Amino acid sequence: MTTTVTPPARTVRPPRKAQSNGQWALDGRKPLNDNEAFKQDGSPLAVRERIVNTYGPGGYETIAPDDLNGRFRWWGLYTQRKQGIDGGRTARLDASELSDRYFLQRVRLDGGSLSREQLRVLGSVSNDFARGTADITDRQNIQLHWVEIGSVPELWQRLESVGLTTIEGCGDTPRGFLVSPVAGIAKDEVIDPTPLARAIKDTYLGDPDLANLPRKFKTAITGSPSLDILHEINDISFVGVNHPELGPGYDLWVAGALSTAPRLGQRLGAFVTQEDALDVWYGVIRIFRDYGYRRLRNKARLKFLMAEWGPERFRQVLQEDYLGRTLPDGPAPEEPSGDSDHIGVHEQKDGRFWVGAKPPVGRLSGDVLLGLADLAGRVGSDRVRTTPLQNLLLLDVPADKVDDAVAGLRELGLDPDPGAFTRSTLACTGLEFCKFAIVETKKLAARVSSELDARLANTDLERRITLTVNGCPNSCARIQIADIGLKGQIITVDGEQVPGFQVHLGGGLAADGRAEAGLGRTVRGLKVPASGLTDYVERLVRRYLDQRIPEETFAQWAHRADEEALQ
Repeated sequence: MTTTVTPPARTVRPPRKAQSNGQWALDGRKPLNDNEAFKQDGSPLAVRERIVNTYGPGGYETIAPDDLNGRFRWWGLYTQRKQGIDGGRTARLDASELSDRYFLQRVRLDGGSLSREQLRVLGSVSNDFARGTADITDRQNIQLHWVEIGSVPELWQRLESVGLTTIEGCGDTPRGFLVSPVAGIAKDEVIDPTPLARAIKDTYLGDPDLANLPRKFKTAITGSPSLDILHEINDISFVGVNHPELGPGYDLWVAGALSTAPRLGQRLGAFVTQEDALDVWYGVIRIFRDYGYRRLRNKARLKFLMAEWGPERFRQVLQEDYLGRTLPDGPAPEEPSGDSDHIGVHEQKDGRFWVGAKPPVGRLSGDVLLGLADLAGRVGSDRVRTTPLQNLLLLDVPADKVDDAVAGLRELGLDPDPGAFTRSTLACTGLEFCKFAIVETKKLAARVSSELDARLANTDLERRITLTVNGCPNSCARIQIADIGLKGQIITVDGEQVPGFQVHLGGGLAADGRAEAGLGRTVRGLKVPASGLTDYVERLVRRYLDQRIPEETFAQWAHRADEEALQ
């Protein structure tokens, strides 16, 4: 007799729900962390009223913690690093222990020109409230230090009286835009990006609907064939191109960013007319707002959404759900031409000239700003612009005043013809003021670049070699896209802990003369002490010069060289 055994019923488990990424469009708006909670607990922009009426008059002790460590950023204010705390303690101390009672104040420019009046106001507030400090950031902003909370209301009032603003200088907002420094004046310009930058600023800066993004959102716009706004590493970039049927417009790039997880932007293949550009910008930033990841801040940039979606789906969602129309396909930017740093004397399309000059590592002062205003007046100019490479351009100089402009800039310490390394060196804020920093950067980078110019003055450097010095892993100075990128850390030399750097070699973007953008190569186990930095870079450059093949760039050599040659 055969016995039939009935197997036990199989338990059918419901499909496991994927972990929420905190995407508003999919998961709802319930905050998944403290940072998201404070942003929903009243508009971050509303902190302005408390700064002006409560904290300014009442002093530092009256500031609420969520405002101090959070909402202040929406008006361009960060607490700066307490003096005397070495880099070895950066990771061991919390924000309250690292923070001083003084503030960094960021003034956003959005590609706009600084008039003589604005230069004088910036110079005066620097001297009156910021101990004479003023730095050009690599996002074309002006950054002040040593600002006390009691000074902020008057500082703002003076800035705003001449049309300058600090709104959304930091925070989870549309940060200051990169705009071609030669917008509207370059002879070879494909399209003038000034109207688009102005339209975005006038329409959406301070819009409460865009003041709570998952993280920061960076915009870049150029019409210059030199591709001068690092379009591959911004959240959205509009790059001037000529469409064969539709004429001048923009090629659209999305979701580039560096930091500790670098990712180059994606070209969507879409052509954007001048008329459509504002709507496209608004559509992309709302996709980020609605679909960006909010559960973990280290995954909250647009690049992580792009990694999930890919460019085809991103373009489809943009067109179908946010624009309601299809964008035409368009051409890619042509191979870049001209110097993207705009240093030196150049004729404008109106017959006048701009003179581009280098403040070493972007460092200015209140007195330099005041002197620059006086110089502009003497040579018939009323416009100065900053650049993404921490340079300054004096615009609209008549031909018969060019020599005076060059001499005047040199007297101010702003060199229109700097040495190759001074010209090509960037540095972040570093240990001097930044709470994240591990090593000092500005003074070190200025010294090293000057020493390299002296040591390598007679070598056959056909192309400039870019050098960036970053005080921590966050890549504010863009270490992964430099020929020589230096990431600050504490290293051990002969049993002693000292400031030093991890080395990235051979990075670059299209504007650097590469066939395509690429990230630098990390040399395994290579750590360079800050005290030996000049010697290391000199040794590296001389090896490149000895080993290169004809027409080979430093980046190409660095990627093919064996590791021994890179030590």
